Amino acid sequence: MKLFVGLDVSSFDIKACFLNGEGDQLNSFTVSNDLPGATQLRDEILKTTQNQSVSEMKIGLESTSVYSFHPSMFLHNDESLRALGGQVLVMNPKQIANFKKSYSDMDKTDEIDAFVIADYLRFGRLPMSIVKEEQYVALQQLTRARFQIVRQTTQEKQRFLQYLSYKCNTFTEEVESSVFGKAMMDLFLESYSLDELSSMPLEELADYLRTKGKNRFPDPEYVAESIQKAVRSSYRLDKVVEDSIDTMLATSITLIRTFEKQIKELDKSIERIMKGVPQTLQTVPGIGPVFAAGIIAEIGQIERFENEAKVAKYAGLYWRKHQSGRFTADDTTLSRNGNQYLRYYLVEAANSIRRQIPEYSDYFAKKYQEVPKHQHKRALVLTARKFVRLVDALLRKNQIYTPKRSVINEA
Repeated sequence: MKLFVGLDVSSFDIKACFLNGEGDQLNSFTVSNDLPGATQLRDEILKTTQNQSVSEMKIGLESTSVYSFHPSMFLHNDESLRALGGQVLVMNPKQIANFKKSYSDMDKTDEIDAFVIADYLRFGRLPMSIVKEEQYVALQQLTRARFQIVRQTTQEKQRFLQYLSYKCNTFTEEVESSVFGKAMMDLFLESYSLDELSSMPLEELADYLRTKGKNRFPDPEYVAESIQKAVRSSYRLDKVVEDSIDTMLATSITLIRTFEKQIKELDKSIERIMKGVPQTLQTVPGIGPVFAAGIIAEIGQIERFENEAKVAKYAGLYWRKHQSGRFTADDTTLSRNGNQYLRYYLVEAANSIRRQIPEYSDYFAKKYQEVPKHQHKRALVLTARKFVRLVDALLRKNQIYTPKRSVINEA
């Protein structure tokens, strides 16, 4: 027999609908969305297939964040269902909504939604994803959390620069050194007034930078001199305002350092899991465990994509067309659709490999010169789009990277 189980999952319960290969409804019921409820659901599936020769069993549910996670993993890992060849699949809710439009005079109820999901499984020609193994689920949670913290770090650094411009409005123009280095951050934490920095002996300020920077400044005297030049040419603030700015700078520095520490901890956890994940992406120069994890955790099984173009579209690495009559616009925007996490890790990885692989470096330079606006961003995204072809080839064929093979696959 063929059995298709559609599940409509909410935070409280699970609506289930069983269909056979001909589309006949075999069972329909509701269980609670907890361990006893999932166990009851499993038992009902086993009862339905008892003394039957099962040729196909698919259990499907929409991807609804944490609500669907636990039941999908419970059913995926159940040995009795695996012994029957059961597959647990997750689907994009938009695909189910579009599929439902083919039914006429159908109301919106959870029971009906469970039936539609089961029928969607029965047709079987539309894209679905097999539930990932625990290590991939863990990687996805870690890499997505890392993405969010990186974004928070970037936002906080922008706020920090805004606060700094209030305290010393010419600092970033005069000082040719990163304001986010340890020595600079420590200097701002000292809450020196501009007059104090201006009157500080040059050698004392240089020694401070040398000590805090652990001798990483090539010319601390020059940096100290540029700091004092910026301080002397900046506007002075009322003490009440300056004290408030110093407080915000200190708070911002604390947040940035906390975020950076969290990112390092996440990276350690990602690297630990990646040691047990078979993959070949890390054979590409410039791709470490974090970038590889971010990519494979979002792609999952590469076989669910027909080709590399589908992977690129899933990541949102394509441009909208703007055409009217015979006119086609040259300046179009990157799609805002797609998986933002996959897009981020592909772009970051592309930015890394272009510094390591001449082929990608040349391609980036070529695309950079093609347009007068948005040069860096456009060239980097196009390089990421090119990189998708390599990712697809390595994952699909389980190959290790070699420059010669890369050229053959992309020809």
